[in-house]
Amino acid sequence: MTTTTHAWPEQLTFPGQTAAHPGPVDMVMMYVMHHAFRRDLAAFAEAARSTPVHDRRSWRALAERWDLFAEVLHHHHSGEDAGLWPLLMERTNDEGRAVLEAMEAEHAEIDPVLQSCAAGFARLSTHADEDTRAALAVRLCAAKESLGRHLRHEETEAIAIIQDVMTQQEWERLEAEHFRRGMAFAQVLKIVPWAAHDVPGPLRRQVFGKSGRPNEILWRLTRPGFERRERVAFRHVR
Repeated sequence: MTTTTHAWPEQLTFPGQTAAHPGPVDMVMMYVMHHAFRRDLAAFAEAARSTPVHDRRSWRALAERWDLFAEVLHHHHSGEDAGLWPLLMERTNDEGRAVLEAMEAEHAEIDPVLQSCAAGFARLSTHADEDTRAALAVRLCAAKESLGRHLRHEETEAIAIIQDVMTQQEWERLEAEHFRRGMAFAQVLKIVPWAAHDVPGPLRRQVFGKSGRPNEILWRLTRPGFERRERVAFRHVR
């Protein structure tokens, strides 16, 4: 158990975030991901309601944008399932293990909903199908609620376990082995502007202060193209 506090990092809080437990592990990148997941599902849900079925260009852009969201979320959850939850299981008590088992079960519940959303976007990228659009809007609302509950649960309980049983050095090793390993540079070029998008300016500067100057440089280089694609995909979202 961690008992000292003098060297603990400042934990950042993003819009929509439920909690930011103090502790020795800097959870900034976890919270960045959570912010992006919440932001995306809110935008996708609104786009499904407001994008006309005949606007093929926007639906193709939305389908491509959904693929990016789903790819990052799958990679994130896979890292948790393969590396994070097993490590925490070994170190926590029965109450903590119940929380971690719930984390895994929630991942399994979310996946089929996301797959059905992907099918809806794929259909609408090629067909002006009003029934598919209506069904997709419902599924996206369900995905938003389901993932939202999971993120709240993780922020209020699972991250408290991380702060209780891990060190910063252990967290950095886990990130390298299960969250960054195997990630091609082309993926990094997509993820950096995606992760920083819509983060308030002062908070974004704090994130880059923690994550390093190279990420800020990549963001400045990739931001214009990313935002152009965003304007096409979400052109009907107010």
